[in-house]
Amino acid sequence: MIAYINGILSDISADSIVVDVSGIGWQVFVSGQVLDSLPSIGEKIKIYTWLQVREDAMALFGFLTKEDLKLFKLLLGVSGIGPKGALAILSVMAADDLRFAILGDDAKTIAKTPGVGIKTAKRLILELKDKVSIEETLGQAAADEKPVQPEAGSSSVKAEAVMALTALGYSSSEAWKVLSKITAAEGMGVEELLKQALKNMATI
Repeated sequence: MIAYINGILSDISADSIVVDVSGIGWQVFVSGQVLDSLPSIGEKIKIYTWLQVREDAMALFGFLTKEDLKLFKLLLGVSGIGPKGALAILSVMAADDLRFAILGDDAKTIAKTPGVGIKTAKRLILELKDKVSIEETLGQAAADEKPVQPEAGSSSVKAEAVMALTALGYSSSEAWKVLSKITAAEGMGVEELLKQALKNMATI
């Protein structure tokens, strides 16, 4: 198993990159999200990888963070989704957006991925919902914004706020996304959280 590749980015194509490691070029298939976040050619890059081994070929799939690689592996566990399909989903949706869609039963958003129908999206949610925790998702989103962990008990308050926002017409994934950017202060209730969320809705 190749855990990661650390080298020089030497080439970029529509669906893959080449990383030069001591004179050997490793082709790594990546998502559109990764392509948008790459350094310039000639600069150093570290990419976490998953190796697909078939009778007729081997292929490396790469990600810039361990968290994205973990989510890719979870997608591979869904019946009917292979490496290319999982990569397609992560090309259309950022990892956090996919987690929010799973938590919010938002099959329509996931089904926007080419080649992924509504039935596959619903199956994905069904099979992964118990593997994507509210606390982990909110904590990861907060860490992306600032080094602050959510207050104890805040996830249950946010879950209630999600229900209220969906009743107002927002999708579940939109609700989770905007609430993840709010660090719930101790004692903040659902009503106060909703007011702050509605102010921030324009930013998602």
